[in-house]
Amino acid sequence: MIRIEHAVKTFAEGEQAVHALRDVSLHVEKGDIYGIVGFSGAGKSTLLRLVNGLEKPDQGSVTVAGQELSALDKRGLMQLRRKIGMVFQQFNLLEGKTVGHNVSMPLLLAGAPKEEIRQRVREVLRFVELEDKENAYVSQLSGGQKQRVGIARALATSPDILLCDEATSALDPQTTEAILLLLRRVNREMGVTILLITHQMQVIQMICNKVAVMEYGKIVEEGQVLEVFGTPREEVTRRFVRTVINDQIPEKFRAVVRLEERNQQVELLKFIGDQVREPLIATLCRMEGLEVNILGATIQELQGSVMSVFILQLIGEDERILQAEERIDQAGALRERMVIPA
Repeated sequence: MIRIEHAVKTFAEGEQAVHALRDVSLHVEKGDIYGIVGFSGAGKSTLLRLVNGLEKPDQGSVTVAGQELSALDKRGLMQLRRKIGMVFQQFNLLEGKTVGHNVSMPLLLAGAPKEEIRQRVREVLRFVELEDKENAYVSQLSGGQKQRVGIARALATSPDILLCDEATSALDPQTTEAILLLLRRVNREMGVTILLITHQMQVIQMICNKVAVMEYGKIVEEGQVLEVFGTPREEVTRRFVRTVINDQIPEKFRAVVRLEERNQQVELLKFIGDQVREPLIATLCRMEGLEVNILGATIQELQGSVMSVFILQLIGEDERILQAEERIDQAGALRERMVIPA
């Protein structure tokens, strides 16, 4: 549905060259909810603007719905954009106009018949649960309602693709959850492919099936959400994942672990879904010559599955600890030896 190949984009800022994108390739399949996460300045917004043709790459290619954007003339690009909806962080609504007028704008600009516009406006407002607000003014709405209007406007032209530019950053946590659930409905019930950018890993956790992590204009890691959350390779990815899944030893336990006089090893264990079908920690506790302390634990839902994280302190002779590690590996849990900072 969206293919970006080796895209390079540089902006001139005075005498300085800002490298917004450095050899970026991204493939979004039909039906994906694909999230791009990164800190400010990572290149996320520039990448999104390539998809709707607001920016052109200096090098590389951008193909959307089978059409290479550089091959399109102005008319062809306008026609393609009608199949690409856009949802903005700050809503970009006309505050002095009614909800119905705002939602109808893309159809008015496309020259659609009045009756078709009227029916479609009511249809999408019903979908976003704002049918009773059609004649209300945008200035009278809450932030969450304004974003629902923004989504309804984006859906008015029956798009195949929805681009979301930090669509929940201006909302409180409860409203954010409601908007993300609405976007998931758009994906599942309307079959719309969604590409969103965010700096919040919680957004990726809630609705995305794939994720790419950007840093300094590059995609440094990408894959299925479960894969990236389970085994993050890059430090920037680990930092994002820790905002959702804390895999660090609580500070109060670090001094206790450092002062432990007996031989020990601290292990980070991750259980994804039902990949581990036995009471593994209970098994470890029954091993002769081995003591097991649970220093931390958490559980999160990802893509309809569950990830459990345990931090274990294994105390015993080296041989016993190695046997315990082998048992963990055989059971199918993801394991990583941890180093306790001095």
